[in-house]
Amino acid sequence: MPRRIILHAGFHKTGTTTLQATLRENRTALKKHIALRLRWHLKDLLSATRGYSTWRDPLTMLKVQDRFEAMLSDLPGMPRRSLIISSEELCGHLPGRGDLMDYSAAPVLLYAFWDSIRQRFPKADILIYLTTRAPDAWLRSAWSEHVKSSGMTMDFAAFERKYAEAAELDAMVQEIASRVPAPVHHAALEDCADLPLGTVDPLLDLCEIPLALRSTLQAPAPANTRLEDDILQQMLQINRTHDGAEARNAAKAALLNKVQDR
Repeated sequence: MPRRIILHAGFHKTGTTTLQATLRENRTALKKHIALRLRWHLKDLLSATRGYSTWRDPLTMLKVQDRFEAMLSDLPGMPRRSLIISSEELCGHLPGRGDLMDYSAAPVLLYAFWDSIRQRFPKADILIYLTTRAPDAWLRSAWSEHVKSSGMTMDFAAFERKYAEAAELDAMVQEIASRVPAPVHHAALEDCADLPLGTVDPLLDLCEIPLALRSTLQAPAPANTRLEDDILQQMLQINRTHDGAEARNAAKAALLNKVQDR
């Protein structure tokens, strides 16, 4: 049984890809203290959490619970270690996908995870760790991600107006804390900018990682960073003028190749 289980469940566009890359890069050094289940370990579960955030139906929630419990069942014994389960999609899709307006699925999903852990590992400490970002910066980054990876045709001004409430991540942290009976910790991306490992450092605090070990850890380059504005505008135009995902993706790939060849 893990002595402590930490759910890092997002939010999207708050440095989560870099956080997970940092943990993965340093997994050998951290192995005596931490076990990891990152998004590439959780594909079936995350398919269900994305589905639940879209449909909010009982059948999809059963899939979420079954797949989460299957993951817990497959864990090895780790009595002296902390288990970190990290993926922004534990909260479902990024708002702006289809008709999804906000993170209101997150408290329901996190309660389900907490309940499954409590029943299987009643003596383990269960903590929730959330990373946040200032609303303006989050909206810009979320819009950019949709333009890059989907068929988003909405310009930023319209996106900002429509999804302003979704960007209030601190309010969602408080909502989760009020509905899930586990300690909820959070760190803002901006507040962690000067820390050696960014938003990973508060997470390692929760795992009680010795300072001597932390000084040996490596920080990889930031991952999944926002594209330049002119590239995003060209991608937005591709979304508006190309029918079908295959045509859009091919045009975007050609654009990125052209940029890289400059």
